[in-house]
Amino acid sequence: MFLLSAPITARREVARGMWVVSMTAPEIAASVRAGQFVNLGWSSGPLLRRPFSVYRVDGDRIEVVLKTVGIGTQQLLAMRPGDRISCLGPLGQGFDLSAGPASAVLISGGLGVAPMPLAAREAMALGMRVTWVHGARASDELCSETDGDEVIWATDDGSRGFKGTAVSAAPEADLVLACGPNRMLGAVAERWPKALVAVETYMGCGTGVCLGCAVPLKRGGYDRACKEGPVYRAADIDWAALPSHLPYAITA
Repeated sequence: MFLLSAPITARREVARGMWVVSMTAPEIAASVRAGQFVNLGWSSGPLLRRPFSVYRVDGDRIEVVLKTVGIGTQQLLAMRPGDRISCLGPLGQGFDLSAGPASAVLISGGLGVAPMPLAAREAMALGMRVTWVHGARASDELCSETDGDEVIWATDDGSRGFKGTAVSAAPEADLVLACGPNRMLGAVAERWPKALVAVETYMGCGTGVCLGCAVPLKRGGYDRACKEGPVYRAADIDWAALPSHLPYAITA
């Protein structure tokens, strides 16, 4: 884990209202795994840092993806190249990928694209055939950047690709990875109990101290999403006890 003063280098829009922010963070870029996140803070920002899954790595730069859901993300998007941000990471337990499976399906809904480019890269490096299924409410909300051997689009209104949810559009595979709203992940758990899912939850410190990111478990008790998670086996989570939607989450 590193604490860096990371300069912003660029930003770009990849869907309506969805932005990618790049920053120079060489130590984190060299060590981060798919599904891990960084905690970001800045001088004029909120009291608590904001957690973001690492979206892509390009040399010594890392990227995060976000929408403006509150004052913190508004301030972050207002920053310009050269502005510095305090970056703590990599944090959490990411997707545990290992050689063996021949195929992988990546399922993302909305901002659930956040950990998927790194997951696709790691899976393809292990020789898996990767299918990425990405869903949103409408075509203009679909992220324009996807990786893999095949991409399947799903929209609620049918404006692009499959009309319906990304879960319904997804084919079978040896390995399933998913990230998105908790309601979507609950549906993933019903269809693929062994799937690996990155959960949304409130988060304060990001280091396991504040206990604000509690995830209810089927076996009873709670885990800390920032420490034992945010990636879990889908069947291990008590989805009925987890809010189906959060205004601010690890991928927001």
